[in-house]
Amino acid sequence: MMNDVSSRKRILFVLFVGVLMAALDIAIVGPALPAIRREFGVDERSIAWMFSIYVLFNLIGTPLMAKLSDAWGRRWVYVGDVVLFALGSLVVAWAPSYSILLLGRAVQGFGAGGIFPVASAVIGDTFPPERRGRALGLIGAVFGIAFLIGPILAGIFLLFLTWHWLFLVNLPIAAVIIFLSLRILPTTGPEQRRPFDWAGMVVLSLLLGSLAYAINQVDAQRLGWSLRKPSVMIPLIIVLVALPLFVVVERRAADPVVRMRLFHSRQLIVAYGLALGAGLGEAAVIFVPDLLVAAFRVSASTASFMLLPAVLAMGVGSPLFGRMLDELGSRWVALVATFLVAIGLVLVGELSITIVSFYVVAALVGLGLSGLLGATLRYIMLNEAPLEDRASAQGVLSLFISTGQLLGGVTMGALAASHGGGLPGYRFAFTIVGGIMFLLWLSSFALKSRQEELHTAHATTHVS
Repeated sequence: MMNDVSSRKRILFVLFVGVLMAALDIAIVGPALPAIRREFGVDERSIAWMFSIYVLFNLIGTPLMAKLSDAWGRRWVYVGDVVLFALGSLVVAWAPSYSILLLGRAVQGFGAGGIFPVASAVIGDTFPPERRGRALGLIGAVFGIAFLIGPILAGIFLLFLTWHWLFLVNLPIAAVIIFLSLRILPTTGPEQRRPFDWAGMVVLSLLLGSLAYAINQVDAQRLGWSLRKPSVMIPLIIVLVALPLFVVVERRAADPVVRMRLFHSRQLIVAYGLALGAGLGEAAVIFVPDLLVAAFRVSASTASFMLLPAVLAMGVGSPLFGRMLDELGSRWVALVATFLVAIGLVLVGELSITIVSFYVVAALVGLGLSGLLGATLRYIMLNEAPLEDRASAQGVLSLFISTGQLLGGVTMGALAASHGGGLPGYRFAFTIVGGIMFLLWLSSFALKSRQEELHTAHATTHVS
């Protein structure tokens, strides 16, 4: 038994480090944006793809790698994902042009997309049922940890080295993970294998990629003219065709990427909207260092350290909102959290920014994001989703958060570039994104009251 316990601890360590490495490359990219933009001479519209292309290919890689691990075994797919991530990191660090750098980010995102789901599957294969919850909770907490330590690590690297080292550091870490994975991780997958929804994944990728590109090409100051541009009009036509096609494909798929029956209640639909907002807010925070460099003429490393109030507020907010969830229910937590993010982003855009006002506003945004990204949305999904669809519901929730990140990144870039870039451009972008969050705040009023939630929870438990 001791050998089994010791073996599971080693497996969990390998999985934890791999997921942390992949998660950090979302959190640390923000502080590097000003330096990368200067080096390659790109504008705000283009620099947004540094973040968004990673998220897009992460979305594509997640279900594909999970299915490949069912067919080829966990160890080899996990190792392959880490190799892809390391290769993408090397391409990014040594890219001679911005287009090659984006290629590297796409490879990184594609590899990272498989690391978390394969890690979750390994835990399901190797841990007894009574231990899986804690192990999955530890792996899931990595994303919060990455967001907390990412800006600090980025600030240290940028203070003493160049932005390239934010990506080169992945190489020795990946080498250690690969070595340990080959020695420790199991090779097998599940005995029962379900067909992969290739058609659904292709249509969803086309839908999200086209929508992201169209948004990125819009000129907010000349909206009517830009909507007639081929670079906007053609992707939007693809979106209009792909959206109903995706619904048809998913209704017919044996094991769909998105189960259409998970849209049966108002509560779930509002939760998906809030998940989009959570991703949108995360994406906005990624661009804060670029705003700070423009506003205060500070270095990139100093700008990353200036995110500490937001980081600390997230650490404080997660347990605080967890207690509120138990006492007041998801409606009040969502209302408070969404309002804090909305008012914080609008104040960034509308206030005459000073160091003190920025720190206060950053704390508000961080506190609000901790409420959205913490237990609130997952609590709603567990209450509302049918028992047999609970795992799928969590996957759909993650899909909406990632979609919010993707669309938030390209939206920030497009809005900032439309208003001349720099400080005026980013202030306009933060104001508009804050306005979108206010609309989502209004939607939170449609969530169930605490009494209604408890009734649903008791009913679900009785059925279980």
